[in-house]
Amino acid sequence: MTQPGDSFIWDDGAAPTCAVEGAVAAPVPLEGIRGKLTCKAPLAPYTWFKTGGPADWLFEPADLDDLKAFLERLGGEIPVMALGLGSNLIVRDGGVPGVVVRLGKAFAGVEETGDCELTCGGGASGILVASTARDKGIAGLEFLRGIPGTVGGFVRMNGGAYGREVADVLVDCAVILHDGSFITLSAAELDYGYRHSALPEGAIVVSARFRGHPGDPAAIGAEMERIAAAREASQPLRTKTGGSTFKNPPGHKAWELVDRAGCRGLRLGGAQVSEKHTNFLINTGTATSADIEGLGELVRDKVYAATGISLEWEIQRVGRP
Repeated sequence: MTQPGDSFIWDDGAAPTCAVEGAVAAPVPLEGIRGKLTCKAPLAPYTWFKTGGPADWLFEPADLDDLKAFLERLGGEIPVMALGLGSNLIVRDGGVPGVVVRLGKAFAGVEETGDCELTCGGGASGILVASTARDKGIAGLEFLRGIPGTVGGFVRMNGGAYGREVADVLVDCAVILHDGSFITLSAAELDYGYRHSALPEGAIVVSARFRGHPGDPAAIGAEMERIAAAREASQPLRTKTGGSTFKNPPGHKAWELVDRAGCRGLRLGGAQVSEKHTNFLINTGTATSADIEGLGELVRDKVYAATGISLEWEIQRVGRP
């Protein structure tokens, strides 16, 4: 059953395949392309859950120009998906059709580019952004320390933690569309809502500008330490998990609803609802993506039966079952 916020990647059956003995029939001519293109690339190592099938193609661009050239050659004919730290993601066991783009070091920089303003690569982590802001005396970005992902991911989903969200601090973002065209979108144009943006499907955030306000580095650091300690105390950070599973319904906390429905510790195959924080699912070591997604759906059913509230997935689920 589909629900609002569900995310799918459709497979038209025309995904490229590897030729005999490992030779690759690339989806586009590769002359001049400097990045790394891998056929049938395992994605499980790149996700926090450590589950899921391969990408038909995994592209790791050398830099912005390389990414733009590659996508221009694709011409929008093949599905494209960006992959960050894999923290808020279930890659289904059948793998992901089309091309998965993983941004590396060339997209992970953070620099001060204006008054209390940072320009951050789409592959930069929330921890790096918050730490750089601290070092520059820029307050207001501490909450990014509590988001386990990259700039590209939390710009797309309006990530938030500890009472703040990306919409509060984003100036604009630079985006490459799936056909290689390059645009800049302001925060207003993204039409942000709770864990939602109007970023086009297949678009890749390559950089973003965040603005805070002047602050004392020591005070900023103390707030970041408080956030880190709160996460450690309340979340199962040392397990194979995917972050918050469900969105908080208006007027409710998802974890309280899950707990009320008796789902704390609930298991399906190798997947389990965390005993420590019931809005987290964990891979106990043997889970498949089907186990994890199936457990999430079981929890949704139990919460609806107990409370009449239909939880919406926060974790993105992609690929073929």
